[in-house]
Amino acid sequence: MKLVRFYFDPVSPYSWLASKDIRCIEATNGVVECVPVLFAGLLKAHGQKGPVEVPVKRVNTFRDVMRLAAEMGLRFTGPPGHPFNPLMALRMSMAITDLAERRRFTVEMLAACWERGLDVSSSEVLIVLANECGLDGEALAQAAVTPEIKQALTATTAHAVEAGMFGVPTFEFEGDYFWGADRIDSLLWRMAGNRIDEAALREFLDRPALAQRRAEQLG
Repeated sequence: MKLVRFYFDPVSPYSWLASKDIRCIEATNGVVECVPVLFAGLLKAHGQKGPVEVPVKRVNTFRDVMRLAAEMGLRFTGPPGHPFNPLMALRMSMAITDLAERRRFTVEMLAACWERGLDVSSSEVLIVLANECGLDGEALAQAAVTPEIKQALTATTAHAVEAGMFGVPTFEFEGDYFWGADRIDSLLWRMAGNRIDEAALREFLDRPALAQRRAEQLG
């Protein structure tokens, strides 16, 4: 079995879209581990703004998401408000130790948010969702507020930053990272044993910059 890690945050609609590719990965002898990370933590670490924090990007992000959802035959509803606080959803997912159970909860939670329009920042909603997945929602909600689970989420986010991840969703396979809901084909290509020429990449990245952007060069 080939282990693929799926780094996600429900605040990103692309995490929802990417979760639909888990079956494709499993069909190629892959097993998917869902890894909760705080998207806001990645943004802060790299000094970035989220797409919805830039008005023109917000409009076009959700236009793109609705277009992709329609192409995939998915219903887009969206949460009651956006952005929202994803911490409880992330921590409850983190509290599930069994990989298959965590995967089931994650996929259902993302669908509940973006297809059913539920408020996954609400503990009450998350408890019901966990119960629907055959889990003990109350126990998971209690575990989610413990120092151990809070630290575990902090640790996965820190690992993502250290590994060079800057956004969600990101898939990881054997130390290679594939960012975005539209990179499943590249991931499957890599899982089939293909690789890029790392020496050629290093040589290119070592080339000097020939220009630097300055504010006065906007015209």
